[in-house]
Amino acid sequence: MVKFIVYILLGMFFIQETNAQNIIPLDTLHWEINATSYTLENYEGKDAIYIQRGLAFLKDTKFLNGTIEFDVYLTKRQGFPGVRFRAVDRNNMESFYIRPHLPGKPDANQVAPVINGITPWQLYFGPKYSFLYEYNYDDWTHVKLVVNGNRAQIYLDHAKKPNLSWFLVHEPQEGGIAIGGGGASPMHYANFKIDKNAYEIKDFKPIERKPIEGLISTWEISNKFEEKELKDVSKLKSLITSRTWDKKIQVEEGTAANIARQVVLRDKIPGNTVFAKISINSDKDQTKLFEFGYSDRVVAILNGRAIYKGNNRWRSRDYRYLGTVGLFDAIYLDLKKGKNTLLLGVSEDFGGWLVTGRFVDATGIKVE
Repeated sequence: MVKFIVYILLGMFFIQETNAQNIIPLDTLHWEINATSYTLENYEGKDAIYIQRGLAFLKDTKFLNGTIEFDVYLTKRQGFPGVRFRAVDRNNMESFYIRPHLPGKPDANQVAPVINGITPWQLYFGPKYSFLYEYNYDDWTHVKLVVNGNRAQIYLDHAKKPNLSWFLVHEPQEGGIAIGGGGASPMHYANFKIDKNAYEIKDFKPIERKPIEGLISTWEISNKFEEKELKDVSKLKSLITSRTWDKKIQVEEGTAANIARQVVLRDKIPGNTVFAKISINSDKDQTKLFEFGYSDRVVAILNGRAIYKGNNRWRSRDYRYLGTVGLFDAIYLDLKKGKNTLLLGVSEDFGGWLVTGRFVDATGIKVE
């Protein structure tokens, strides 16, 4: 009996020692920290990093498949703590983050790709990419991420079944790992671990999204320019004719086309606006209803004349307005017989640089 107890104690010690060895220290030796501010300290019994508005990238480590685990200390303050992974560079990766200020809400968290520096959660929204969760505050929350190929799962607080299963957006490619997030509220992180041999996906049941029918499938995209150039409508002709048109984007998620696929918002070239263009051949002079969506702001121009201006930015309509993209706006287009050109000047701040649209009745017209 005594030997049995000794074996149990030794086994427990071995497990604890193994877990301790797997924990990657949160220090400047192991992490490259790019943040507004940070503190390395022992907090609530754990060696932790307290990081505000920024990311800590794990040095000299590439991740493709496996398990990532860590603890984050949540409060009710607004913040977006989480993990980035498979970062092929600092502008393209996958991500999961928590919205601790939204407990019990359908968007209490978010999975989304980062594409050319933009996290387009206004496109990747709904139960396919978020789940309702009641958080424990002023305490540590355990996050477990399992990745294998193009599939991933999240487990919170040592759940036995995944809280969310989803297909990753980027093609599988090994890349860097980072913890941290945006928002004014700093967060504590602790007990960061990676196991590249633990990549089993269990009970994989991703949620499907029903595509919107009849969408314009492809948009032609101009080079970018400053949004303020749209203010003077008398100069629209010169603004349009000075654009280059060598890029195209396709609808994703059955919902919208992502401009950030082809245009980098934040680089050395100034500008936050592009024209998204379609050509409409009409068999006669007629009026057609065009439903459309965009993010964040738009100016619609038909045959060189401005006909609409709108704002779909986050919190633009009320304090909980998300600015997710959909067919929430519509305009009546007075089409002439023959070729017509519709331009949507789409401007972006953050959350998704997006455009979408369809004709309610396409009789007598052909969209190029």
